[in-house]
Amino acid sequence: MGSGADKVSRVALYGILIFLGLLFVLPIYVMGVNSLKPLDEIRGGNLMALPMEWTLEPWATAWSTAQIGVQPTGLKPYFLNSFLLVVPAVLISTAIGAINGYILTQFKMRGANIVFAMLLFSVFIPFQIVLIPMARTLGMLGLAGTVSGLVFVNVVYGIGFTTLFFRNYYAAFPGELVRSARMDGAGFFRLFWRILLPNSAPIVVVTIIWQFTNIWNEFLFGASFSDYKSFPLTVALNNLVNSSTGVKEYNVHFAGAFIAAIPTLVVYVLSGKYFVRGLMAGSVKG
Repeated sequence: MGSGADKVSRVALYGILIFLGLLFVLPIYVMGVNSLKPLDEIRGGNLMALPMEWTLEPWATAWSTAQIGVQPTGLKPYFLNSFLLVVPAVLISTAIGAINGYILTQFKMRGANIVFAMLLFSVFIPFQIVLIPMARTLGMLGLAGTVSGLVFVNVVYGIGFTTLFFRNYYAAFPGELVRSARMDGAGFFRLFWRILLPNSAPIVVVTIIWQFTNIWNEFLFGASFSDYKSFPLTVALNNLVNSSTGVKEYNVHFAGAFIAAIPTLVVYVLSGKYFVRGLMAGSVKG
């Protein structure tokens, strides 16, 4: 009796999981199949159907660099902008977060909890609140409308998250290793480089994936602090959709959305299991 009930429960559980998995994959499927259809097929309805006539023209159009005035309508030049933004912003914010977490947990300093509380508070500040002061700051630094300015903005906004991750991870770090290294004469940077950082791979992976995803998909800062030469991919995708006049080229829009989503999909497919392992290794421990 019990065995039969267990089998029914297991089948029901797997059924629910499969249903939820299909539900999450459905938007990707719709984007993919409709980006490979001529526009007439999409107008005919049935977005779930496979293309009767397969074509890569929507992808070529979304990627192309045709000009409207001074601004390219394709995504190609802005794809590079996003990488020039994401790579340094992720690396810098991760490095600062690691050092902050190290200092806040391994050194007794007055006011450490207050500093951490202030950094933690920054995690909950809405983007909209910082737009005007950040715009003034970028103007004074001469970084307005540049990719470097976007790097600066995303680093500043990401420090709270990266510090939270590393601080919680290092708080659970074995104290015996740190004390032994100090007894052997390890100083500030040697203790960090030789002991803590080599054992931080799980939380480094978590932080890099988190920051990469957030910065790559971020739209408001890109729309507020860049111009047509420094737009990230999310802003360029919005412009691509809004540049259509008359007939909406939905197949091109689907292709553009898929192009913009590819890097984050690749990151999660290749390193998703490490993200989960990193979280379990202590990034959410108090």
